[in-house]
Formats: sequence, structure tokens, C-alpha cells
Amino acid sequence: MTTTHTTDTGLPIDTRFARSATEEQLHRTAAALRDKGYAVEIVDTAAEARAVVTRLLPTDKSIFTVSSETLRVSRLDDDINASGRFDAVRPKLMRLREEGRFDEMRTLGAAPDVVIGSVHAVTEDGRLLTASGSGSQLGPYSFSAGRVIWVVGSQKIVPDLDEAMRRIQTYAYPREDARAREAYGTPALLSKILIVDNEMFPERITVVLVREPIGF
Repeated sequence: MTTTHTTDTGLPIDTRFARSATEEQLHRTAAALRDKGYAVEIVDTAAEARAVVTRLLPTDKSIFTVSSETLRVSRLDDDINASGRFDAVRPKLMRLREEGRFDEMRTLGAAPDVVIGSVHAVTEDGRLLTASGSGSQLGPYSFSAGRVIWVVGSQKIVPDLDEAMRRIQTYAYPREDARAREAYGTPALLSKILIVDNEMFPERITVVLVREPIGF
């Protein structure tokens, strides 16, 4: 059975990386993440992840939602940016963008109290990888946000770092490229990859693992 499809522009997509992890893989990964200082919650569905994240989010702190298919599909993007319940950074960024105030955009998004998004791969020994075109989310993920919340579909769990890189290059990037071309008429860029191996501030990062596939 073939596991490779292609996008309209000819990029190969390895569909093996769309499959949910087994329960053994899921719990092994959760244990490794907890050993490295992350808070971890396991839920069945995107709807349950949405409820968990909503419970975790403060209403008196700035919250930055990065561009994320996971947040869009789970409707967390709308919950945070359109509900009026939170001090949402993204609507402010969009207003600055419309006004051409790009340097102010950079500084506003650089150090939110909370950043929420996803990653593109997580290894069974607890390493998390995020690919980016601009890198705008990588600084807050790595250090400058006070708290980080990642919602991660179990299909992003891979055995090791080599498979994590392969997942980014042969699944996450081609899927994002197809989305970007449809949405904006331009190709996606794969410019920077952040690898988080550990977290020195205990439970600064919360990882919500979702059994059902969600996002790229």
C-alpha cells in the first residue's frame, strides 16, 4: 500500500505521518515529557483539548495565538481572539499590520505572557520540534513567553529525532505549503526549526496530547 501522495505542485506527502499513535507510544511520550519538566494532559478529542486550554488560560494576561492549523480546527483561535474574554495579542498585531507598523508588530509579539500553538513533531523520548517560515513563534516558545501551551495531535509522535525531521520535511511542510498556496497564493517557507530538548523552568510548558489527529 502506497504511503506517498503529492501536492498539486508535486511535493511528496508521506501519509504514514497522519496516523494516530498507539496507546503505548502516547503514554511513553507523556512520561518522557513529564520527566523533562513539562506539564502533560492527555485527552481524546480536539473538543476536549479546547476545554482544557480554556480552563488553563488566564483572563488578565496577554495571550498570543500563533498561526496554527491545530488552533483553527479546534476553534481555540476563535475562542481566544474573537470572544472578547481574553487579552488577545493577535487582533492587535493584525491592526498594526494593516497600518504597516511592522516593527511594532515584532516587539508586541516577542514576549507575551502566554503563547499557545502546536509543534510539528514530538519524539518518544520527549523532544519537541517546531518548523517556521518567519520564526515569529520560536522566541516565545523557547524563552520569552511566560507560559507556553502546545496542543499536539498524537499523529505527531515519532520514535526519534531523525523521524521528527523526516515528518517535518515530508508531511508537515508539504501540507502547509498546499494550505498557504490556496489561502495566500504564495508558497510556504521552511526556514527555521526549533528543537526543545528540555525545560529549565518546571511546568512553564504544558503539552496537551490529543489522541485523535489534529493539525499538520
